[in-house]
Amino acid sequence: MSQFEQVEILLVEDNPLDAELTTRALQNGGLANKLLWVKDGQEALDFLFRDGEYAGREDSAPRLVLLDLKMPKVDGMEVLKAVKANERTRRIPVVVMTSSQEEKDVAQTYDMGVNSYVVKPVDFNSLAELARQAGYYWLAINRTPTP
Repeated sequence: MSQFEQVEILLVEDNPLDAELTTRALQNGGLANKLLWVKDGQEALDFLFRDGEYAGREDSAPRLVLLDLKMPKVDGMEVLKAVKANERTRRIPVVVMTSSQEEKDVAQTYDMGVNSYVVKPVDFNSLAELARQAGYYWLAINRTPTP
C-alpha cells in the first residue's frame, strides 16, 4: 500500500515552517502516521480528485483536510469550494488554519461549508498545540458518516 492510499490527514500549506510545526504536533499527538503535506491548492485538488501526479492513486479520501487560505496557484477558497461542491468529497471535514483574521474570510468560508476556521497563532508553541488539538478532535472525537 502506498502512502497515498493511507492518508487520513491532508495538510495543505505553502509555508514550510508552518507545515513542519503542524506535522510535528500531529506526530507528538500520535496523529500523523498517515499525513500527506501538499504545498499549494492545485496539488490539493489533484490529490483529492485523483488528477495529475495522483491520477493513479486508490479512490479514497482523507478523513480530514487542514487548509491554509493564502496560497500560490490555487488559493484555499477555491479548494474549499471544489471540495464542498463535489458529492464524493463534500463530507470530508475541512479545517481552515490561516493567518487571516478578516471577518469576510470567516463568513465566506462558512458560507462555503467549512467545518472550522482557526486563526494561526504567531507563537510557534501555540501553533503546534492548536494543530495537535484540531487533529485529535477531528480524528478521535468527532464522528463523521462513513463514505
